[in-house]
Amino acid sequence: MLHFPGIRDRLLLVHGFSKTFAMTGWRLGFAVLPLDFVKTVVLFINSSVSCTAAFTQWAAVSAFREDTRTAVDTMVSELERRRDKIVEGLNTIDGIRCLRPHGAFYVFPNIADLGIPSSMLADRLLDEAGVSALPGTTFGRYGEGYMRFSFASSLQNIETALERIDRFVGGL
Repeated sequence: MLHFPGIRDRLLLVHGFSKTFAMTGWRLGFAVLPLDFVKTVVLFINSSVSCTAAFTQWAAVSAFREDTRTAVDTMVSELERRRDKIVEGLNTIDGIRCLRPHGAFYVFPNIADLGIPSSMLADRLLDEAGVSALPGTTFGRYGEGYMRFSFASSLQNIETALERIDRFVGGL
């Protein structure tokens, strides 16, 4: 957007590092905005997010300096491997149906055939199987019958989680 003539005085660009640079949970981002907005935005930012950890800031600097396209491509390939593994694994478990997402690093499988509310399933998976997931209802009432699992973890952790979910569901 910055390449369009005359846009800088009208552009409010807010971007983060979570998705592109796999810095999930680090809560680091940046903004490009007209100079007369800076003072107001700084007041807001100081009240809501401040004291970003030094390692997070250095990681962001590195993301801009290194051959980021190669690093991003490598991470995308790895996330695709993890995505395919979790989708394949969930689809082998009776009562769970999972579509293959085309973005982000989460799956949102349908668990309605298990006959257990998603919030109860999330609690029991954590307590009894050691697997963390969000119930679909976290995203609104139409999320009932779904769960959200992240695949922003190692392939080994995903495989372990799939084994635990399969064992848990088999015992229902």
